[in-house]
Amino acid sequence: MARADSVGAAPDTTDAPDATAQVLARAAVNAMEAAGGYAAGVYLRSPTAGLLLMAVFTGLPLQLFRPWWRMQVNRPYPVAEAYRSGQAVLLPDAESAMSRFPQLMAGLPFPFASLYEPVTAGTERFGVLVVLREATPGIPVGTADRERLRRAAEQLAADLTALAADGGRVLWEGDPMGVPAPPPEAGAEGARRAADRLAQAVLSLDREGRIGFVNTAAEELLGLDGPHLRGRLLWEALPWLGHPAYEDHFRAGFMSGEPVHFPARRGRHPPGQWLSVDLYPAADGVTLTLGTSAKPAYAPASRTRQGPDSDSDADADMDVDLDVDGYADLDVSADEASALYRPVALAIALTEAVTARQVSAVVTEELLPAFGGRQLAIYLLDERHLYLAWETGFPQGFLNRFDGVSLDVRLPGVETLTTGRPMFFESMQHLAAAYPGIPLDADVGARAFLPLIASGRPVGSCILGFDSPRGFSPEERTVLTALAGLIAQALARARRYDNEVALARGLQSALLPHRLPVREHVDTVGRYLPGTQGMEVGGDWYDVVETGTGLLALVIGDVQGHGVAAAATMGQLRSAVRAFALSGSTPEQVVSGTNQLLIDLDPGQFASCCYMLLDPASGSVMAARAGHPQPLLRHPDGRTEVLDLAGGVVLGIDPEASYPVTELRLTTGSILALYTDGLVEKPGLDIDVGVERLRTALEAARPSPLAETADRLISEAGNTADRPDDIALLLASRTGGDP
Repeated sequence: MARADSVGAAPDTTDAPDATAQVLARAAVNAMEAAGGYAAGVYLRSPTAGLLLMAVFTGLPLQLFRPWWRMQVNRPYPVAEAYRSGQAVLLPDAESAMSRFPQLMAGLPFPFASLYEPVTAGTERFGVLVVLREATPGIPVGTADRERLRRAAEQLAADLTALAADGGRVLWEGDPMGVPAPPPEAGAEGARRAADRLAQAVLSLDREGRIGFVNTAAEELLGLDGPHLRGRLLWEALPWLGHPAYEDHFRAGFMSGEPVHFPARRGRHPPGQWLSVDLYPAADGVTLTLGTSAKPAYAPASRTRQGPDSDSDADADMDVDLDVDGYADLDVSADEASALYRPVALAIALTEAVTARQVSAVVTEELLPAFGGRQLAIYLLDERHLYLAWETGFPQGFLNRFDGVSLDVRLPGVETLTTGRPMFFESMQHLAAAYPGIPLDADVGARAFLPLIASGRPVGSCILGFDSPRGFSPEERTVLTALAGLIAQALARARRYDNEVALARGLQSALLPHRLPVREHVDTVGRYLPGTQGMEVGGDWYDVVETGTGLLALVIGDVQGHGVAAAATMGQLRSAVRAFALSGSTPEQVVSGTNQLLIDLDPGQFASCCYMLLDPASGSVMAARAGHPQPLLRHPDGRTEVLDLAGGVVLGIDPEASYPVTELRLTTGSILALYTDGLVEKPGLDIDVGVERLRTALEAARPSPLAETADRLISEAGNTADRPDDIALLLASRTGGDP
């Protein structure tokens, strides 16, 4: 679809889908006006699972926001948060944005406000509507603005739903489309004459970077007449200002509303000429002035020849582009500039990755796109051998031959770790020449081998693969080497976490029942899934207890919080419930006694619980509930309902709390389902929606065998990579006895 290769190239929107483009463009403009913004855009889902793409943008130069054209839904950015949660994210100033989304402010450290409204229709999530506007420090977004933005998102959702019903596309592919504003006006003749008297070059820009007014001094300095400049994007008319090194200055000027000053190199003709660039932004546009300037005290870094100790013979092919004054030309490509920018996002994202798998996923999502890579492999060191921990992009099975190699083997992935030096091969021929006989996965490409060393301790090695031959500039080599250290630290931390999780899950497993009692006329099945977010275990539990009176107690509970303390409390509560049940206590006595025990053991801790006493022969049930989700009952004919059990407050709150008992009957062929809230709660969705989804699944499930039913009910949650809470499920089916 649309593509823009640098700040100096405008996106091509000629092949954008007309109907979809019109709907999105109208929505962006309407939202910008409704919320009093100066820019707006729409992110839509893409054909790639978990990836949002900026589809349209208006009000500011689209090219300045290239780093945010793609957004993974699991990243800690407000666009992704709004999409995941289904809730609006409203950031009235830089302080609120920094406290909630430091990654956003690391890339856009300017005072501005941003509003993010999810575009949804029922359970369908299309994307996110975004509005940028002036910051209102300390003043939250008003109710009227929030409501207007919400209505704009609802209208867009309705339009996209209608498009989808007519067979239109509601997924976005490729680059975003810029929505043009009306052409800029040249201004009044009197203003032109006044500006023409100035010796300084003056240009006026609209909020999207198109040139309006140009004074005579600007025409003379640039060697271009007004008609050649007016109406064109600044970076099209003056490509040297489109260099990626200047992007952040333009972002600051267009977003912050504050003046920005910086030196810019005008290219090679005339050689060595630097110009001072001044931006004076306002709500209706930006005034840009240019003036001749002495050479600045610094020059942006560029390529230089590698020394004789370079890791690749291909370095000799790299030319040093120097002007007559000895200054390096600014010839770093847009992709290289992106590679130098994106490591900031990678470094921040690595601090939030917890497991080794999450670290590897972050590297795949952030590092590969930044440098144009297609292949990635991460090996971890264990007992002087390197074991493959993560791979993507390589032919299936190709890397298996290198899994478990000793540190004595001569391979680049080994030697980069043992020597501590990164190795860069600008073609597969260079790699083959350096390591004769090494198996290659491709005939064409380039490879980088990076040592993963944290605090002087070897962790492993990382391989980056590229589909085409390419050079590695000094900046890229420096950045990649530094990032390898960050990756190594994150992996070392993740390995410690993985070990702690293994121990914690062992503790959790030890506290849960290893098997459930087998009784005539009743089948019981339990399932438990730990959470996958955070460092700690949870406090969910289930149990089935044979009482001394021949009855069967079905128990499920959920201790507040996570961690070893929650698990220990869970173990104490489970033991208490078993003791009360074995003593022949009534359900009300069991729950009340456990409540008092929790208050005595740990004031301030609380837990929910559902306790059911079942007579296997008759099917009669007496149930007491303490703040726990209502169980489900599937009747023999398949009809499934959410029970309405009376209940009291959660355990641990009120020593005088009472827990009324509800009586019901479990007929032959019926199934009881007790569960914790982790099975039915999802961010951004009402818990009733999750309960209804579980009820529907139980109704559709085969009643036998019961283990398959339990697996089906928990399978969706089990396939979710990021579960914020653990899950417990207990099913009981009556198979015989009195009718």
